[in-house]
Amino acid sequence: MQSGVQALRAPGAGMASWWRAFPRAARRYPWPTNVLLYAGLFSAGDALQQRLRGGPADWRQTRRVATLAVTFHGNFNYMWLRLLERALPGRAPRTVLAKVLCDQTVGGPIALSAFYVGMSILQGKDDIFLDLKQKFFNTYKSGLMYWPFVQLTNFSLVPVHWRTAYTGLCGFLWATFLCFSQQSGDGTVQSLFIFLRRKEASDKSPEK
Repeated sequence: MQSGVQALRAPGAGMASWWRAFPRAARRYPWPTNVLLYAGLFSAGDALQQRLRGGPADWRQTRRVATLAVTFHGNFNYMWLRLLERALPGRAPRTVLAKVLCDQTVGGPIALSAFYVGMSILQGKDDIFLDLKQKFFNTYKSGLMYWPFVQLTNFSLVPVHWRTAYTGLCGFLWATFLCFSQQSGDGTVQSLFIFLRRKEASDKSPEK
């Protein structure tokens, strides 16, 4: 009887121990923990946008996104946020605003450019700079409506060893939009809303 009760408790106990172990891992191994969590959330964003667009899941595309997130974006975000903290330490209001400004004028454009070029390389496109030239400016303007507010919270409230993971958490929504823009959109939020409205109207229309 006792063994049966222990068996029933085991899944919950395992989950609880996992949640206790995760913060310890983030403090002891902050780099790989943050990078892997960031990559997982970024990849989930791609999977979500595929579901929103409809059709069968393209796991090769999701693997490309995960590859780019692991090899570049997760590592870049980790190192970039550490560099900002060393160059501008503290959480004073002027310091936080300076970090946000640096992030949006330097870090953001680098990460965005790397995404469009990196995905084009992984997809084997002939002109790896075409998406960058066509969509960068629109996507950057869309990001200015979202990322300054995310990073304001990040630099003000989140401990340094969790900042890349927090960026990845907020980046889940951004990755959904970014992967959609790379696949079907033009980098504007309007293109996403137009697509969703058309899809909703198509789903509601009676079959002929």
